[in-house]
Amino acid sequence: MNQNKFESRNDKNYFKYDQYGNNPMPPLGPIGLIGLKGARDFSNLVNGYLVQRREEYLETAPEAEDSIGFMREDYHIPVNTFRFSSGEGKAVIENTIRGHDLYLLCDVTNYTATYNLRGIDNHMSPDDHYQDLKRVILAASGKARRINVIMPYLYEGRQHRRNARESLDCANMLIELTNLGVSNFITFDAHDDRVANAAPTSGFENVPITYQVLKALFNRLPDFTISPEDTMVVSPDEGAIYRSMYYSSMLGLPLGTFYKRRDYTVVKNGRNPIIAHEFLGDSVEGKDLLVIDDMISSGESMIELARKLKERGARKIFCIATFGLFTDGLQEFDRAYEDGVINNVLCTNLIYRSPELLAAPWYIDVNMAKFVALLIDAMNHNASISSLIDPTLKINALLENRRNAGCDI
Repeated sequence: MNQNKFESRNDKNYFKYDQYGNNPMPPLGPIGLIGLKGARDFSNLVNGYLVQRREEYLETAPEAEDSIGFMREDYHIPVNTFRFSSGEGKAVIENTIRGHDLYLLCDVTNYTATYNLRGIDNHMSPDDHYQDLKRVILAASGKARRINVIMPYLYEGRQHRRNARESLDCANMLIELTNLGVSNFITFDAHDDRVANAAPTSGFENVPITYQVLKALFNRLPDFTISPEDTMVVSPDEGAIYRSMYYSSMLGLPLGTFYKRRDYTVVKNGRNPIIAHEFLGDSVEGKDLLVIDDMISSGESMIELARKLKERGARKIFCIATFGLFTDGLQEFDRAYEDGVINNVLCTNLIYRSPELLAAPWYIDVNMAKFVALLIDAMNHNASISSLIDPTLKINALLENRRNAGCDI
């Protein structure tokens, strides 16, 4: 089976049968994909992999086609989320969804989506995307069999705890969606997944992207060496330490971390400004470094850390983040690449990426659409998704394949 095919026959059988390995599990209902305005390109990719997945089912289990809506060329349900000239919004679902298992894909970061307000094109903010999501849920309520939300970038995920008299937007969102009837909420590498405690009775899954990142890294850089003498994992701050510890443990590499020294006597733009980044860990001299974080916002801190690591003698620096926002543009990263400060940046396609970013010589795109298709298919069969979400076995197999191929590891 070629690489474009899904992993193995065993994977297919796993999702057809229950945890005891006997009774075939029919789909909960026909799949309905709804890609909201900012996520339509990614949703189209997911649909393509989902069609491929189900075509492969039929090779060994042709009777599966008897399930209503099991095999279709397009699983999308057309939805119109439009605005009146006053800026007020409305969602209309244009096909039947009765009895469907709905999966709503929402990218709250896509600033290129626009709407017209009094003759002016307004770019959609995360708040606008979230409001459209709620409108679609309201339009589907009472008709769909189940509503599932896939929101890769967790809306207001950085506003997850209260340090002063401030709002708890992310927690409030989860409560709202639960009250609206959402059964499952899927996100990726949440800034702090403990925010799920705000809605303890809902199905909240925080999915890591470690396996897909390592696979993309090895495919694009086949000569990349993993050894404690040559390679090291670095956490850019205290918040990313647990994520970095997982990479370090799985790859058997030493771990270093920065911590931010702040001026707590000053508040600027709602937070205490950073005085300096201090490094804790072994020497990085002559080593290739994997700098791990959940997101690159402006990228200012990431580049500053990379420069500090270069001053300490680091050889090559690879920046890894689930979400590449690049809110201040790409110029600083272009300059850092030209200066030899960074070698590559790896981010996923779970959110919008500009054409300029995709064309950048230092950027490596990590495709997550196939994984999301697997996730949707498993959930639609009411199968366990724990083996999908936990990447440990897959990473071990990936590393073993590299050893067998004679690669340094």
